[in-house]
Amino acid sequence: MKEGEHFLHQKDPRLHTSKEVEHEKARKKRKGEKVSEKPADKITDFLSVLERTHLGHKDDPRVLERIKRSYHKEHVIKEENIPQHYWNTQAGIMIREGRGADMEQAGVEKEVITLKNGKEHTNYHFPEDLKEQNIEVLQSNQQRSLDKWLDYLTSDDALYPTWAKYWAFKSVLSMGKFEKLQTEEVPKKGEEETKKQEKARFQKRTKDTVSSFPLLNPRALAQTIGVMSERLKEKAKPKKERQPIQNVSERLSDPDFQKLLSTENFAKLYAQFLLEMPEYRTEGLKETRGEWKKYPQSSDEEEAKKLVASLEGYPLEWCTADPDTAKTQLEGGDFWVYYSIDEEGEPNIPRLAIRMEGQNKIAEPPRGIAPDQNLDPYIGPVLEKKMEDFGTEGELYKKRVKDMKRLTDIEERINAGTFTKEENPDFQSDLIFLYETDHQIEGFGYEKDPRIKDLREERNPEEDMPLVFDCEPEQIATNPDQITSDTKAYVGPLQPNIFETLAKHNIEHVYIEFPEGKIRKTRLEIGGKTSEELTQELEKENIKISGYARGMLESPDFQPQKTPEEMDLIRLKIQDLGFENSATTDQVYQRAQELGLELCPAEVGPQFRLQYRDQPMDEWEYIGMKQIADSDGNPRVFRVVRFADGEWLNDSWAFPDYRWRPSHGFVFRLRKDES
Repeated sequence: MKEGEHFLHQKDPRLHTSKEVEHEKARKKRKGEKVSEKPADKITDFLSVLERTHLGHKDDPRVLERIKRSYHKEHVIKEENIPQHYWNTQAGIMIREGRGADMEQAGVEKEVITLKNGKEHTNYHFPEDLKEQNIEVLQSNQQRSLDKWLDYLTSDDALYPTWAKYWAFKSVLSMGKFEKLQTEEVPKKGEEETKKQEKARFQKRTKDTVSSFPLLNPRALAQTIGVMSERLKEKAKPKKERQPIQNVSERLSDPDFQKLLSTENFAKLYAQFLLEMPEYRTEGLKETRGEWKKYPQSSDEEEAKKLVASLEGYPLEWCTADPDTAKTQLEGGDFWVYYSIDEEGEPNIPRLAIRMEGQNKIAEPPRGIAPDQNLDPYIGPVLEKKMEDFGTEGELYKKRVKDMKRLTDIEERINAGTFTKEENPDFQSDLIFLYETDHQIEGFGYEKDPRIKDLREERNPEEDMPLVFDCEPEQIATNPDQITSDTKAYVGPLQPNIFETLAKHNIEHVYIEFPEGKIRKTRLEIGGKTSEELTQELEKENIKISGYARGMLESPDFQPQKTPEEMDLIRLKIQDLGFENSATTDQVYQRAQELGLELCPAEVGPQFRLQYRDQPMDEWEYIGMKQIADSDGNPRVFRVVRFADGEWLNDSWAFPDYRWRPSHGFVFRLRKDES
């Protein structure tokens, strides 16, 4: 019946007239063989050519190698197509890992450009030698990932018809990065109630895609080809005899599955079956028994191959799954992976990864298998116990584990409809936690845990504010005219002298908008220590000091107060000051003064660094201060930042006309009450 050939023609109506198909038609004519003009027949002849060329190499492996090279030449990214955002990402990784100084020393240059909307953007330009190394790794990873598909589909293990192999491989060539999407609410059939439905997808591959080709999972591939084969058999029957394909999806309702199947899209079906791997379904994730395995620091390629082989076939977002990346990471330090047990009781399922710097220092936050490499809801206790092996550093991550456990508990109660004041004695403190009133919730992924936003959207902020602020609704002012001696919170615009008014009434909770626009107030003590004593204390606390920051501490313009003094610091973003786009240093300082703030003494830089020990990862706070000139005469301010390699007292240019982005965070001093 040639259902597969008809299907390929339907998916690509131009296939039967393509260069490859016409070439086989011409060959048959030259040999005097019978030639059909029917699309399905021509595609059948073409598939037979693929069988001869791709499958007929068992006695000569060089044939397949030549085929691979031809695919590499056509489909692996070329140097000229590598986008600028790839280099920006590599630079961002180096900065997050605290290797900014290494980057500058290697000759990486920064270019700040102004976009059409007035916002500024930084591009990073790598020197040729470093660029070549990155390109080699990038191309090698793509080649290897593509070869996995060719090796499998041409092996005796892939017992599929040729049309199915062709459909799968052609689809893979247009598939980019695998993404687990946020859980979405969908209505239940015939009911007003909704249910949670997880989704996944592959991004569309283009000539400038830098991710490797999709991971190969034989089980998900078999399911994808299996349901499509069944669909094609049914489509070949008269309409009256057709039956819907049995729903083999664990997560989709039957109508949802039939809708997905009707797309006849390999990427969509394959993504769904990857998402539904038994190991990563809810019941599978609840099984957390397993063991940690250490891959020791080494430049041995065999060790990297072992690590990569243990991750193959699993829908992970870990870059370690690429061989060259794994090799580079192992050269830098040990690598720990936690494997939970599979159905046979063997520890084979990757759940957690810890990349080390050397043998004793954690290089970056541990990664999980949830979207953006966050932890899945059940693995937290395993990581918490492991962190006991890493002393003080482990304590920082144990706090994150506790945050994730509490977030999961709130999520489960919201989903069950039991997150209410009546049913939860800690309801108020849980709301304070969820809205991050006291501290920011820290997870383990590259991005903030998406559940925070999702769970907040389940709530009504207007109703929750009185509970969060522990006050009556009328005690929340939304403009300065409403502020009285009874006001407990202010949620509104920042107007001239607003901070003096807020301080006068001792208002604790201040927001531009709730809950995202929080203005943070910090009490700080300065004075009584010399520059040398501050430097020694920073070093004693293992706080890193950048070269320019050290020069600022030694500058004659850095004059610490002799007498101790307490002050209130106000921490806000440039956008909070009313700047939608960028703003110059002079504009920022002037606006802060208008609002009732003033510049900090330079001493606030090291003192704030010493006293702000729970700073979230990758947060940067610039000190609004009178600039101190560096050795080249450039004006600088202190910057307090925490990278993966620890806490830093850093620095930043602050020319009067230097432009700051809306997201940049600044610290100012609350203007002193002269009375």
